[in-house]
Amino acid sequence: MTKHILISGAGVAGPALAWWLHHHGFRATVVERAPSLREGGYKVDIRGVAVDVVRRMGLLDEVRAASTGMRGAAFVNKRGKQLATLDADTFGFRHGDDTEILRGDLAKILYDATRSHTEYVFGDWITGLDQRPDGIEVTFAHGAPRRFDLVVGADGLHSGVRALAFGPEEDYLRRFDAYLSISTVPNSFELDRWELLHSAAPGKMVNVYSTARAADAKAAFWFTAPPLTYDRRDVDGQKDLVADRFAGLGWEIPALLEAMREAGDFYFDPVCQIVMETLSTGRVTLLGDAGYCPSPASGQGTSLALAGAYVLAGELATSDDFAKAGFATALSRYEAAMRPFIEKNQALAKTALRGIIPQSRAFAWFTTRMIRLMPYLPGRNRVLEQMARPVREAANALVLKDYPAARLV
Repeated sequence: MTKHILISGAGVAGPALAWWLHHHGFRATVVERAPSLREGGYKVDIRGVAVDVVRRMGLLDEVRAASTGMRGAAFVNKRGKQLATLDADTFGFRHGDDTEILRGDLAKILYDATRSHTEYVFGDWITGLDQRPDGIEVTFAHGAPRRFDLVVGADGLHSGVRALAFGPEEDYLRRFDAYLSISTVPNSFELDRWELLHSAAPGKMVNVYSTARAADAKAAFWFTAPPLTYDRRDVDGQKDLVADRFAGLGWEIPALLEAMREAGDFYFDPVCQIVMETLSTGRVTLLGDAGYCPSPASGQGTSLALAGAYVLAGELATSDDFAKAGFATALSRYEAAMRPFIEKNQALAKTALRGIIPQSRAFAWFTTRMIRLMPYLPGRNRVLEQMARPVREAANALVLKDYPAARLV
C-alpha cells in the first residue's frame, strides 16, 4: 500500500519534498495555514548542491527564467551619493550556476509542479499528533482528523509541528540580537534590477531593491537589539517597533517607513537560527527552517530546504521495510547526511551579520572604502575569492546520492 505522508507548510521546503516523494512513489498531502499560496516575497539564493537538486527536478530553466536579474548594488550616504558599487554576483557571493529568485516565485514554481499529484489543503493547520505503532493520528484546526504514515514539519522558523512534537520554540532558538523587516514599497528610486544600501546609524542598515519584471520595490530594515517583546500576530505593533527604531534618521528613511506602514506583505522576525539535537521523534521529522533555520544572514535557508527535501525523500524511498518502522532508519540516515551540511551553513551567519549591520561608523566607512578601492587592488581576484570561499564551500558541503526512482512502497 502506498505510504501517505503529511507535510505542514507550502513554502519552498514542503512543495519540494512533495515533488520528490511523488518521484519515489509516495502519496503526499500538504497543509498550509495561509488561505492561499504566498507569492512575491523577498529574494533568495539557490547555490551549490541546491542548484543540482533543482536541475534533477527538471525545473532549473524555469527557475532561471524567473530570476531576479539583478545587475548590482550601491552603498549610499545620507545624501544619496554612491560610495561604492558591486556587480550582483559578487555582492551575492554567487558563482557558476548559482541563481537568485523571489521566494514566492520559487514557491509558485514548486506548487505548479506538484499540484496535479499532491493534495493541498489551505487555510488549516495541525493541532494534535498522536503517534501509534502503525501510523500517526493528526487533528486539524478545521478539518476532520486523519491518519498518516509520517508527518513532516516544513512550516518555517515558528513551526507548529516542532512545538507539538519537540516542545517550545525558545528551547531551540539561537538568537543573534538582531531583527529584520521586509515589505513592498513603491519604486520611488526608479531602480532597474538594482539595490541601494544605507548604513543609517551604528547597528542599523536599510536595503532597497527592485527585481526583474517588478514595478515596485522591496525595503529591508536590519537592526541590532536585545531580545524584544512583541506579539507575532500584531502586525501594526511590529510596524511601530520598526518605525521607532529608525525614527529621526536621514536619507529616504522617513518615506520608506511611511510606505512600510501601507504594505500588505509586511515581514518581521528576529535574525536567529534553529538548532536541534535531533530532527526526528518517532513518526515526526523536520525539514528546512523548521529544523535547521540558518538565519537570513547566511543566505542559505532556501538551499538547505531544497537539499533537505531531496535527501529526506531519497532516504525514505530506500528504507528496507517502511511498514515495519523502516522509516526510523531512513530518518536517521537523513539526519546523518544533513548534519555536517547544516552546521557548515549555520556557521556562516554570525560572520555575515557583522558585515550586513555595521556596529560602528568606522566599520561602515572601512567596508565601503575597501569596496571602492577593490578594482585597483593588486590581486583583486584573489581577495574576492577569499571573501567568497566560506559561502562557496558551505553551499557545496554535501554530496548528493543517486537514489533510485519510483518504487512501490
